Amino acid sequence: MKDMSVPIGNSDFRSIREEGYYYIDKTGLIGELLQTEGTKVTLITRPRRFGKSLGMSMLAHFFDIREDSRKLFEGLKVSENKELCEKWQNRYPVLFLSFKDIAGLDFDGAKDMLRSRIFELCMEHSYLEKSEKVSQYARTFFSQMSDIVNGKMTDAQLKTSISLIMQMMQAHYGKQVILLIDEYDVPVAKANINGYYEQMIDLIRGILSTVLKDNTVLKFAVLTGCLKITKESIFTGTNNFITDTISDRRYNEYFGFTQKEVEKLLRDAEMENKLELVQQWYDGYHFGDLDIYCPWDVLNYVKKVLEQGVEKPENFWEHTSDNAVVEQFLEKTNFDVTEKFETLLSGNYIKETISENLTYNFLTSSEENLWSLLHMTGYLTKVKPEDMETGDELEEGQTALRIPNAEVTDIFRKSVVEWFHKKVVGSDRRELFSALWNGDAERLTELLSDLLFDTISFHDYAESFYHAFVTGLVASAGYIVESNYENGLGRSDIVVKDRRNRRAAVIEAKIAADENTMEKECKKALLQIEEKQYARKLERSGFRKVIRYGVAFYKKECLVKTEEQH
Repeated sequence: MKDMSVPIGNSDFRSIREEGYYYIDKTGLIGELLQTEGTKVTLITRPRRFGKSLGMSMLAHFFDIREDSRKLFEGLKVSENKELCEKWQNRYPVLFLSFKDIAGLDFDGAKDMLRSRIFELCMEHSYLEKSEKVSQYARTFFSQMSDIVNGKMTDAQLKTSISLIMQMMQAHYGKQVILLIDEYDVPVAKANINGYYEQMIDLIRGILSTVLKDNTVLKFAVLTGCLKITKESIFTGTNNFITDTISDRRYNEYFGFTQKEVEKLLRDAEMENKLELVQQWYDGYHFGDLDIYCPWDVLNYVKKVLEQGVEKPENFWEHTSDNAVVEQFLEKTNFDVTEKFETLLSGNYIKETISENLTYNFLTSSEENLWSLLHMTGYLTKVKPEDMETGDELEEGQTALRIPNAEVTDIFRKSVVEWFHKKVVGSDRRELFSALWNGDAERLTELLSDLLFDTISFHDYAESFYHAFVTGLVASAGYIVESNYENGLGRSDIVVKDRRNRRAAVIEAKIAADENTMEKECKKALLQIEEKQYARKLERSGFRKVIRYGVAFYKKECLVKTEEQH
């Protein structure tokens, strides 16, 4: 394996270039962006971990008048365009800020974080305080930075703070300012989760309104985020406003890795033999008309292979992507989406109406919003027409959606399936336990089959799925539940102990090949309980009543037998 430095968690363009980290050239974004020079505001939305922050850092270093960044861009695509570089490189004042860490359990906490970010901006541009070209009022503002940190800054002052800094920069340099805001929607998303949405949307709307609407000092602005919040709720009155989402074509190659880029990366790392695995796990996103890999995952995997010799791909995305919004949706929704999730988990696609204009506080208001959210956040991707079933057509306004790759499938199995299980477990189980302790196998069959119908599976119906299903049902009910319990001459599947009443249940589960063999599998399970003496130790330890259950599963059907029925 080749010795190469792979940047993980580093979104600073300068340090990546100066410290010799591997960099896939995305500087073509600069030329594409400048083709619409008359556009004042460009909003680019992509899922988390698709290179938005690094792209914004690259733009900042290219345009910033305080720098000489020619060496940073040597050998990169943008440097070939001499005319563009002459006109734009290090020619404009740049104000670059990120909202990704603006969060709090309450509104005051979030505001404190925003004040701190404004303070950092002012310290970065502290030269403005001494500039004779800047008004005395503005310089007085700089001298009061401690008030920001101490929380004395009013909401009105906070709303105008960024606009004021831009005005000072314009006065100092005599040029309009380029504004770059990364992860603009994070504060709103966090506020929605923690219950102060209306307050935060008002604050962010106020900030963006002052810097984007009819701002004569603004050269142009670029904003990135995960969701495209409706213009009416946050960008009211903003002129010359365009968006680029995962459905558009213009900037797709600049956020994520293309097939050619991944192939070159693997060649450079001497990992060509890993291409098929990388495709299976981290490819599959279809943005516009382009197939895209998640860059965070690809780089993490390459780094693991190079440094640790790891062979098997891992799930790198689930712990870094913000899953809270999706989880919140599932917790609040009353929509029956079980069959659709099962279809997705089986590798097939669903056809849904997608809206790209979303409002966080109304995310849970419709099923359409659920699929739109999952699409925009990278959990689902668009199916190309040629990959749809022959003869299958979309109705007007519909989009075919599927899970993009093995990594996201793994996330679904761990999180979405778990949520469905929790939903079932949270139901009233008194009748279930009554049947369990009374040895009522017929009623247990009915109840377990009904619960299986309401939960979600992923069509491999492995023994572990049914084992987890039954264990989850009997757990957290005041009983001792032991799974794969060391008992007698072997390991029984599940043992439920009611010490107060000195009774126990031994449950052995089997998977049937079809409905016709379910009774046969129940008998095998009961025979195993007896031959392996699973119940004997329980009886010897003082349990007066030990009920033996043989349970057979076939897809979403269940059959329960007791020893008396055997």
